[in-house]
Amino acid sequence: MSRTIIDVHVLQTVPPSNLNRDDTGTPKTAVYGGVRRARVSSQAWKRATRRAFQDLLDPSELGVRTRRVAELLAERITAEEPSLEGAAALALAAETLYTATGSKIEVPRRKAESAKKKGEPEPPPESSYLMFLSSRQLDGLARLAVEGADDIKAYLKVKENKDRARTIADTRHSVDIALFGRMVADSTDINVDAAAQVAHAISVHQVENESDYYTAVDDQNERDEESGAGMIGTVDFNSATLYRYAALDVDRLRDNLGVGLREDEPLTEPVRRAVRAFLQGFVASMPTGKINTFGNHTLPEAVLVTLRSARPISFVAAFEEPVLAPQAVGGHLRGACTQLLAHVSDIEKAYDVSGDPSWVLRVGAATEPLAALGTDVTLDGLLDAVGKAVADRLEKSASSGGARVVPAQAAAPQGEEQPA
Repeated sequence: MSRTIIDVHVLQTVPPSNLNRDDTGTPKTAVYGGVRRARVSSQAWKRATRRAFQDLLDPSELGVRTRRVAELLAERITAEEPSLEGAAALALAAETLYTATGSKIEVPRRKAESAKKKGEPEPPPESSYLMFLSSRQLDGLARLAVEGADDIKAYLKVKENKDRARTIADTRHSVDIALFGRMVADSTDINVDAAAQVAHAISVHQVENESDYYTAVDDQNERDEESGAGMIGTVDFNSATLYRYAALDVDRLRDNLGVGLREDEPLTEPVRRAVRAFLQGFVASMPTGKINTFGNHTLPEAVLVTLRSARPISFVAAFEEPVLAPQAVGGHLRGACTQLLAHVSDIEKAYDVSGDPSWVLRVGAATEPLAALGTDVTLDGLLDAVGKAVADRLEKSASSGGARVVPAQAAAPQGEEQPA
């Protein structure tokens, strides 16, 4: 059966920086092809992508990942019914969340003991792990809690109401949940399998971490006998030309999101909008590690996007043999583009996958070798072209009877209004 997979390949140079550090403060690295490479973890770039969504999508299409989910839900309960506030709203939230997710919402013991010793009010309850819920799920649970506010425990013991709570927590997933998935340790049946896979970014060349020795001068210290630095320290860094890769399973994304949630838009619109946001967010985002120290605000020099019909294909093996900078000139980007072109051509020829549509966004003369790999586009052109290609393929699949939609995602839970 034909699938719809989006491959995203990025080449991006980053000057001295510390995008993603380990527990010692050192930039993360990995050995690949027998040499040390700079590395940025997939979690770091997924986080940056999710944060980019705040400027790309409406808040109603996003979720919140937090242990303080009871406070979040309590605020919505109060907004739904102003007479329910403070401790009453928190109690309703905790009981509703427990029924919906199976996670006990309790005051952390250490925080409770600390507050008691200081004579402070008891802190609000929390989940024992990060809970990821969409804005629409929180709204639905708030309405359910208000309905059963008179006796929430008895209300949620009724099978119909308990089922509603579970259904609300497992429908109307936000774009970020649909893309990156969700794990609920206490209720694995409402886990969400991620539609997006993001690889650890690695440098295309060998890298050695360096240290910057710095001093800070005391502005008020002008006496000769107290000359010298007010403080000294070191910060580790490296610089690299990175290969970044992500794959997006559009079929999984469609199933996670559901289709036709709004009657005033095409059935493919939620998926097209999510694909566009993911592409723009992943391509243009930057992890913020030590960003104030290094100001490493670069954008990719090259982006290759391919719409595949069988399976995702990473081209990281193009750099298993590290790129060597010319001695007299320097620079790794041109060599990276040359190696990538050769590898892509060999792989697509050997595995007969050269017919998939591709688009190339590139900057500068060093990226000229990649022009042969796809249609030349700007960022806006890339977003429009991929979005249209995805929508056309989904519409074709639906018209031929090949669309797969999870029923619970396409329909609103009983007693809930269709979202606007």
